[in-house]
Amino acid sequence: MQDKNSTTNQLNIELSDEVAEGTYSNLAIITHSPSEFVIDFIKMMPGVPKAKVKSRIILTPQHAKRLYKALKDNVSRYEGTHGEIKDPEGDMPFNMGTPTAQA
Repeated sequence: MQDKNSTTNQLNIELSDEVAEGTYSNLAIITHSPSEFVIDFIKMMPGVPKAKVKSRIILTPQHAKRLYKALKDNVSRYEGTHGEIKDPEGDMPFNMGTPTAQA
């Protein structure tokens, strides 16, 4: 016998073909105010001096914390299966292959 609450608590989520393709991002910038977190997902390409924000997600602080917990849990599960994700040492190089400016 199925609990009647289990069917009323289901959420029907639609995923369009365009969104299902995903958007590539290799940099995220996070800013926040007392009422929201803003995550800009950016695509930087080697040798291109300009990067584009490909997607912006705005979250309440409560949802940002839920996302943090879910991401932390999923990274732990991933590493449990595939091994530790190596974090490159030092800061990310923002020139991505562009010439270094000299004075």
